[in-house]
Amino acid sequence: MDTIDRNIIKVLQQEGRLSNQALSDRVGLSPSPCLKRLKALEKEGFITGYTAVVDQKKYGLPVTIFLRIKLGNHAEEAIQNFEKQIRLIDEIQDCFLITGDSDYLLRVIVRDFDHYESLIRRRLQRIPAVASIDSSVAFGKVKQSFVYPAT
Repeated sequence: MDTIDRNIIKVLQQEGRLSNQALSDRVGLSPSPCLKRLKALEKEGFITGYTAVVDQKKYGLPVTIFLRIKLGNHAEEAIQNFEKQIRLIDEIQDCFLITGDSDYLLRVIVRDFDHYESLIRRRLQRIPAVASIDSSVAFGKVKQSFVYPAT
């Protein structure tokens, strides 16, 4: 991956609906070589998909909560079951395996605190390996980026 490839990725992260002509203009290539590079980036797995960035509040899920999950059972089967169950819960937007006192960090979006309570009681607490759940409610967003920094 060279500087031009990184620039193609950066421009697409900023504005994913650009035509090939507009993309090629922004990165300083003619359309044919730009499209060839784009297809190569997709084929090699650098670009894994395209999506729309949607306003969370307007969509009706204005509450963001970060959960730190600690497992009581670290057997492989328990971990696999936990991760499988997490993948099935749409409100969980991100799940990271982390270091420290907790095992996982989750970013959850819900419409209100009743929705959150239901999610905890009916879904998360019923996963057998979950020993504890610690939550922090986000009451504001300072920065959210979909563009990777230059390396």
